[in-house]
Amino acid sequence: MPAREMRMEMFVRALLRRDFNRAKGHMEKLIKIAGSNEWGRGYSRAVEGIMNALKDNDTDSLIVQLISSNDRERAEELLETYSKLAGQDFRDDYERGYYTAWSEFLKAYLSQKTLA
Repeated sequence: MPAREMRMEMFVRALLRRDFNRAKGHMEKLIKIAGSNEWGRGYSRAVEGIMNALKDNDTDSLIVQLISSNDRERAEELLETYSKLAGQDFRDDYERGYYTAWSEFLKAYLSQKTLA
């Protein structure tokens, strides 16, 4: 498993345990791995958004709703959608990075034995 995917797994596990200090450390490493180009900025924006929404328990956010409802089917639908978006050539690098982060997050989320 590539380093970024392993780090995303650790990020997801920390978030599901609501261990935001540990999640922040994993998020910072993910951002470093992603780099500072346009793709990396999009990727970083997504993981920061996921982290902030969960930390703030923003009930209007997609990720909080998804985890609160434990809706595996919806997570699988979103994974499929975001994976397609990340692979579309007409999207700019920022968007592809953003949707790649969401795809990796959802894949790691769905791989957890017991969802939150």
